[in-house]
Amino acid sequence: MFIQTEATPNPATLKFLPGQTVLGQGAMEFRSPEAAANAPLAQALLAIDGVEAVMYGGDFVSVTKKDAEWAHLKPAILGTIMEHFASGAPLLAEGAASVTDHGGEFYDPADAELVGTIKELIETRVRPAVAGDGGDIVFRGFRDGVVYLGMKGACSGCPSSTATLRNGIENLLRHFVPQVKSVEQAQL
Repeated sequence: MFIQTEATPNPATLKFLPGQTVLGQGAMEFRSPEAAANAPLAQALLAIDGVEAVMYGGDFVSVTKKDAEWAHLKPAILGTIMEHFASGAPLLAEGAASVTDHGGEFYDPADAELVGTIKELIETRVRPAVAGDGGDIVFRGFRDGVVYLGMKGACSGCPSSTATLRNGIENLLRHFVPQVKSVEQAQL
Protein backbone atom coordinates (compact mmCIF):
# COMPACT_ATOMS: atom_id res chain seq x y z
CA MET A 1 0.00 0.00 0.00
CA PHE A 2 1.29 3.44 -0.94
CA ILE A 3 0.04 6.47 0.98
CA GLN A 4 0.59 9.89 -0.55
CA THR A 5 1.00 12.97 1.60
CA GLU A 6 0.13 16.52 0.63
CA ALA A 7 0.87 19.78 2.33
CA THR A 8 -2.10 21.99 3.16
CA PRO A 9 -2.29 25.78 3.54
CA ASN A 10 -2.13 25.14 7.29
CA PRO A 11 1.50 24.26 8.16
CA ALA A 12 0.29 22.31 11.21
CA THR A 13 -1.81 19.93 9.07
CA LEU A 14 -0.85 17.28 6.51
CA LYS A 15 -3.24 15.41 4.25
CA PHE A 16 -2.73 11.65 3.89
CA LEU A 17 -4.24 9.89 0.85
CA PRO A 18 -4.42 6.10 1.24
CA GLY A 19 -5.50 5.57 -2.37
CA GLN A 20 -8.96 4.37 -1.41
CA THR A 21 -12.22 5.74 -0.07
CA VAL A 22 -12.06 6.94 3.52
CA LEU A 23 -15.54 8.34 4.27
CA GLY A 24 -16.85 8.72 0.75
CA GLN A 25 -18.97 11.77 1.57
CA GLY A 26 -18.88 14.28 4.38
CA ALA A 27 -16.22 14.75 7.00
CA MET A 28 -15.64 13.86 10.63
CA GLU A 29 -13.19 15.58 12.93
CA PHE A 30 -11.74 14.20 16.16
CA ARG A 31 -9.93 16.42 18.66
CA SER A 32 -9.67 14.02 21.61
CA PRO A 33 -9.45 10.29 22.28
CA GLU A 34 -12.94 10.49 23.83
CA ALA A 35 -14.37 12.00 20.65
CA ALA A 36 -12.71 9.17 18.70
CA ALA A 37 -14.11 6.39 20.89
CA ASN A 38 -16.00 4.89 17.90
CA ALA A 39 -13.26 5.63 15.35
CA PRO A 40 -10.35 3.19 15.80
CA LEU A 41 -8.02 4.84 13.26
CA ALA A 42 -8.56 8.32 14.70
CA GLN A 43 -8.04 6.96 18.21
CA ALA A 44 -4.75 5.32 17.19
CA LEU A 45 -3.56 8.51 15.48
CA LEU A 46 -4.48 10.68 18.48
CA ALA A 47 -2.44 8.31 20.68
CA ILE A 48 0.71 9.37 18.80
CA ASP A 49 2.54 11.97 20.88
CA GLY A 50 2.31 15.29 19.05
CA VAL A 51 -0.96 14.66 17.17
CA GLU A 52 -3.65 17.19 18.07
CA ALA A 53 -6.55 16.41 15.68
CA VAL A 54 -7.63 13.98 12.97
CA MET A 55 -10.19 14.51 10.22
CA TYR A 56 -11.65 11.92 7.87
CA GLY A 57 -12.61 13.23 4.44
CA GLY A 58 -13.92 11.57 1.30
CA ASP A 59 -10.61 10.04 0.24
CA PHE A 60 -8.15 11.39 2.80
CA VAL A 61 -7.19 11.62 6.45
CA SER A 62 -5.82 14.96 7.60
CA VAL A 63 -3.71 15.12 10.73
CA THR A 64 -2.96 18.26 12.71
CA LYS A 65 0.09 18.38 14.93
CA LYS A 66 0.86 20.36 18.03
CA ASP A 67 4.40 21.03 19.26
CA ALA A 68 6.22 18.42 17.18
CA GLU A 69 8.11 18.17 13.91
CA TRP A 70 6.66 16.42 10.86
CA ALA A 71 9.94 14.59 10.37
CA HIS A 72 9.31 12.77 13.67
CA LEU A 73 5.54 12.34 13.32
CA LYS A 74 5.16 11.32 9.69
CA PRO A 75 6.62 7.79 9.93
CA ALA A 76 4.37 6.90 12.89
CA ILE A 77 1.29 8.40 11.20
CA LEU A 78 2.00 6.63 7.90
CA GLY A 79 2.53 3.32 9.71
CA THR A 80 -0.70 3.69 11.68
CA ILE A 81 -2.76 4.54 8.60
CA MET A 82 -1.18 1.75 6.55
CA GLU A 83 -1.74 -0.80 9.30
CA HIS A 84 -5.38 0.21 9.68
CA PHE A 85 -6.28 0.01 5.98
CA ALA A 86 -4.25 -3.18 5.41
CA SER A 87 -6.09 -4.88 8.28
CA GLY A 88 -9.49 -4.27 6.71
CA ALA A 89 -10.79 -2.92 10.02
CA PRO A 90 -13.79 -0.58 9.78
CA LEU A 91 -13.21 3.15 9.90
CA LEU A 92 -16.07 3.57 12.37
CA ALA A 93 -17.38 1.15 14.95
CA GLU A 94 -21.00 0.06 14.67
CA GLY A 95 -23.31 2.66 16.12
CA ALA A 96 -20.88 5.52 15.50
CA ALA A 97 -22.38 8.98 15.09
CA SER A 98 -23.60 10.15 11.71
CA VAL A 99 -21.09 11.67 9.31
CA THR A 100 -23.26 14.71 8.72
CA ASP A 101 -23.46 16.88 11.81
CA HIS A 102 -25.98 19.64 11.29
CA GLY A 103 -26.82 19.98 14.97
CA GLY A 104 -26.78 23.42 16.46
CA GLU A 105 -27.84 25.30 13.33
CA PHE A 106 -29.62 28.57 13.86
CA TYR A 107 -31.66 30.81 11.57
CA ASP A 108 -35.07 32.39 11.41
CA PRO A 109 -37.59 29.95 9.88
CA ALA A 110 -38.67 32.81 7.58
CA ASP A 111 -35.17 32.58 6.03
CA ALA A 112 -35.43 28.85 5.30
CA GLU A 113 -35.44 29.25 1.50
CA LEU A 114 -32.48 31.65 1.63
CA VAL A 115 -30.60 29.30 3.96
CA GLY A 116 -31.30 26.41 1.55
CA THR A 117 -29.62 28.37 -1.24
CA ILE A 118 -26.63 29.21 1.01
CA LYS A 119 -26.25 25.55 2.03
CA GLU A 120 -26.43 24.39 -1.59
CA LEU A 121 -23.68 26.84 -2.59
CA ILE A 122 -21.52 25.67 0.30
CA GLU A 123 -22.09 21.98 -0.59
CA THR A 124 -21.47 22.32 -4.33
CA ARG A 125 -18.89 25.08 -4.61
CA VAL A 126 -17.10 25.55 -1.30
CA ARG A 127 -16.77 22.14 0.39
CA PRO A 128 -15.12 20.39 -2.59
CA ALA A 129 -12.46 23.12 -2.81
CA VAL A 130 -11.84 23.12 0.94
CA ALA A 131 -11.61 19.31 0.97
CA GLY A 132 -8.86 19.62 -1.63
CA ASP A 133 -6.86 21.42 1.05
CA GLY A 134 -7.53 18.77 3.70
CA GLY A 135 -10.36 20.53 5.50
CA ASP A 136 -14.09 20.92 5.67
CA ILE A 137 -16.54 23.75 6.19
CA VAL A 138 -20.11 23.49 7.43
CA PHE A 139 -23.05 25.84 7.72
CA ARG A 140 -23.80 26.80 11.32
CA GLY A 141 -26.24 29.69 11.05
CA PHE A 142 -27.62 32.83 9.45
CA ARG A 143 -28.68 35.96 11.31
CA ASP A 144 -29.03 39.61 10.24
CA GLY A 145 -27.27 39.00 6.91
CA VAL A 146 -24.32 37.20 8.51
CA VAL A 147 -23.52 33.58 7.55
CA TYR A 148 -21.77 31.59 10.28
CA LEU A 149 -19.55 28.71 9.13
CA GLY A 150 -17.62 26.10 11.09
CA MET A 151 -14.18 25.06 9.87
CA LYS A 152 -12.64 21.63 10.40
CA GLY A 153 -9.41 19.82 9.63
CA ALA A 154 -6.71 21.85 7.90
CA CYS A 155 -9.03 24.87 7.84
CA SER A 156 -9.36 25.02 11.61
CA GLY A 157 -6.62 27.32 12.84
CA CYS A 158 -5.18 27.87 9.38
CA PRO A 159 -3.40 31.21 8.98
CA SER A 160 -5.24 31.83 5.70
CA SER A 161 -8.71 30.84 6.97
CA THR A 162 -9.78 34.46 7.50
CA ALA A 163 -8.79 35.30 3.92
CA THR A 164 -10.65 32.21 2.69
CA LEU A 165 -13.79 33.30 4.52
CA ARG A 166 -13.59 36.97 3.51
CA ASN A 167 -12.22 36.90 -0.02
CA GLY A 168 -13.49 33.58 -1.26
CA ILE A 169 -16.62 32.38 0.45
CA GLU A 170 -18.09 35.77 1.35
CA ASN A 171 -17.69 37.08 -2.21
CA LEU A 172 -19.22 33.91 -3.67
CA LEU A 173 -22.23 33.99 -1.34
CA ARG A 174 -22.78 37.74 -1.78
CA HIS A 175 -22.72 37.30 -5.55
CA PHE A 176 -25.45 34.63 -5.55
CA VAL A 177 -27.36 35.73 -2.42
CA PRO A 178 -27.45 39.54 -2.16
CA GLN A 179 -28.98 39.32 1.34
CA VAL A 180 -25.61 38.04 2.65
CA LYS A 181 -23.64 40.90 4.18
CA SER A 182 -20.70 38.98 5.63
CA VAL A 183 -19.36 35.59 6.66
CA GLU A 184 -18.01 34.78 10.13
CA GLN A 185 -16.33 31.75 11.61
CA ALA A 186 -18.42 29.92 14.21
CA GLN A 187 -16.93 27.67 16.86
CA LEU A 188 -17.75 23.98 16.40
